[in-house]
Amino acid sequence: MKIRLGYACLSTTLQITSSTPYPLSKFMTDTDAYCKWTGIVHSNLKHLEEILKYNIKNNIHVFRLSSNLIPLATIEDFPFNYTTDFYPLYQRIHKMIEENKMRISFHPDQYTVLNSTRKEVLISTKKSLEYHYNLLDMLHVQDKLILLHIGSSAFGKKQAITRFANQFYTLDEKIRKSIAIENDDKVFNVLDTLLLSQQLNIPMVLDYHHHICNGGFSVFPYVEDIFKTWKEKIPKVHISSPKSKLKKEFRSHHDYIDSDTFISFIEQIKHLPYDIDIMIEAKAKDEALFRLVRELKYKTNYQFLDETTFIPK
Repeated sequence: MKIRLGYACLSTTLQITSSTPYPLSKFMTDTDAYCKWTGIVHSNLKHLEEILKYNIKNNIHVFRLSSNLIPLATIEDFPFNYTTDFYPLYQRIHKMIEENKMRISFHPDQYTVLNSTRKEVLISTKKSLEYHYNLLDMLHVQDKLILLHIGSSAFGKKQAITRFANQFYTLDEKIRKSIAIENDDKVFNVLDTLLLSQQLNIPMVLDYHHHICNGGFSVFPYVEDIFKTWKEKIPKVHISSPKSKLKKEFRSHHDYIDSDTFISFIEQIKHLPYDIDIMIEAKAKDEALFRLVRELKYKTNYQFLDETTFIPK
């Protein structure tokens, strides 16, 4: 098993962001809206270039893009064309991704709910999925990945899962092929998510911290079945640590990763015949990733192939 570590959205080392917002209220009243919006998007894409350059120099191969890269792109009747207006920047970013074989993905926010019972939420969800797909397409990402939670639990799990499946089949085929689903920390556990992923023939991301919050059983008998949902693709796993042992803060993410828990997890799965990518979901982002690496080198005999890739012996 070869394991690659990645992180999400922004670098705390560089202290720049690719998700500068443009408030809708300001956009609607600003007489110079196009120029200001263009400036923000250009800045976001330039910052993304810098983050990717940093990742390349530090051998970080797995990265999640911010959904807020293009502010306001999912609002109804958005007047500007984000898919073509920034073509030269998209091309430069694509070249970086392709030449360095980086794995890029999206994880839309909590307002993207494919099984919602509200019509307006379904409309905005489908616009959001189209937007995320379009960005991946503009960047010429071959292995497109948009990660979703199952979502609303209205009227019970069974109906909620049925609604997700029904809405999933209304999506354009190209978008369906880009979707993966993840177990959550409150309602839809590993078994719920695995069964749905098998039913829809789409990949499942295992979120280990979510399982600890919403499990009550050992996940390890199911890990190989979860990895099988990826078929020929490399499976992805999410790892985070609780902000506190207090119940009200246990679901929240800590700044860093508890290395002992991480090692315990790896020791339980390292015999499986899969390479995997692990997304570090910690508030300290890349700093948390490299702190974990330092602790792994101190506490284990894992063989590091580069700064973020290792083989657990």
